[in-house]
Amino acid sequence: MKKKILSLVLAAAMAVSLAACGGSSGDSGSSASGASGDTITIFNTKSEIQDQFVELADRYSQEKGVKVEVYYSSDTVAAHLASKYAAKDPYTISMVDPKDVYSLGAEHALDLSDQEWVKNTDYAISVDGQVKGFPVCIEARGLMYNATAIEAITGEEFKPEDYKTLDAFTALLDKLVAGGMAAPVGIMKEDWSLAAHYFQEIYEKQDDPEAFIQSLYAGSADLANNKVFNEMMDTFDVLMKYNYAADSPVAAEREVSEQKLAEGEIAFMFGGNWDWSLIKDYEPSEKMGMMPVPENSDNGSNDKLVGGGSKYFFIDSSEAFSAEQIQGAKDFLNWLVADEAGNKFLTEDCALVPAFSNINADALDPLSLSVKNYADAGKLIDNYNYDPDDHYSKVGASMQKYLAGQIDRAGFAAEVESYWSSTTPVEH
Repeated sequence: MKKKILSLVLAAAMAVSLAACGGSSGDSGSSASGASGDTITIFNTKSEIQDQFVELADRYSQEKGVKVEVYYSSDTVAAHLASKYAAKDPYTISMVDPKDVYSLGAEHALDLSDQEWVKNTDYAISVDGQVKGFPVCIEARGLMYNATAIEAITGEEFKPEDYKTLDAFTALLDKLVAGGMAAPVGIMKEDWSLAAHYFQEIYEKQDDPEAFIQSLYAGSADLANNKVFNEMMDTFDVLMKYNYAADSPVAAEREVSEQKLAEGEIAFMFGGNWDWSLIKDYEPSEKMGMMPVPENSDNGSNDKLVGGGSKYFFIDSSEAFSAEQIQGAKDFLNWLVADEAGNKFLTEDCALVPAFSNINADALDPLSLSVKNYADAGKLIDNYNYDPDDHYSKVGASMQKYLAGQIDRAGFAAEVESYWSSTTPVEH
């Protein structure tokens, strides 16, 4: 999701964007400590909504008379914010991952327990009995599908619940191939998609995810003989077999895969509702959605997506900001939840599934509507939020080798076990 660094600084009536490619130690915009008066500085970590944030900050600045500066960095959240705190240069509001609320909240996040929006969500994060994390959105992972493309070949209404098992799903793929869709599947080769999204479900679908992670740290886990691991890898093998880029899977470009799914050249691809930010650019079918990863499983995991609150805002609690700036930050969060314009920013401009019961979500895109339906039905498996910061890059590299046929399943399992057993456990 994070392919470039884009840092933006907005004043009341103008926007300036600075872009650079490649790695970075932080943002390249002006520092938060340079803000004064009633300026609010916001750190955004969702690259796909950065343009929307730019437009919002400009509108909000003009309408509310509050200067807003928005920054983005592709660094890991923990590393980037650590550098900002070390320099005594924090943001007023930071968007972080759930684990960052737990690790940073006690020392750096303001207590928001008395805020009006708290009563409208089940997804706020509390640390030491105080509400610290404001849920920006609900996101979930699963198989994205193009029902229009499927139905054009089968001549039958596509019902995702009919394909919960790997056997039924494979039979459908065979039917699509026989009907003229040469390769019905796309696979994103990015390390974050493979490790932090697909492989991550292997942890989350365990009977006790935390105990399983601890066994990996301890070197006592037997991944190669783990039931969930083998069920998920059996499905991944099927996805690989029907992958349109099977001849060069690690060369497949994400944008090309998204376009093929949108236009119906392929029917399925693993991803999340955030992918709509790319899919929407290719005149997609309205009959798209998300479904659980098919598995020959008997524990009910093939009936659920994996997800929950995925990004959180917290307000800095240090003395770097005036009382007016802190109140301005609180007002901004309340505006997102209580004001119609704030609601529309989340659901229409950013296509985010709202984490608040009072926000109307009728305008959501098809993928996000699927996620909302699963969430409303109580069919979301909780995210596991305590991976080491280098997890997706290290495990992702091993999974890319597996995708490319450079390593077998046993070798892949051994590499994953080696990674965990040589890593310092994340405190939480």
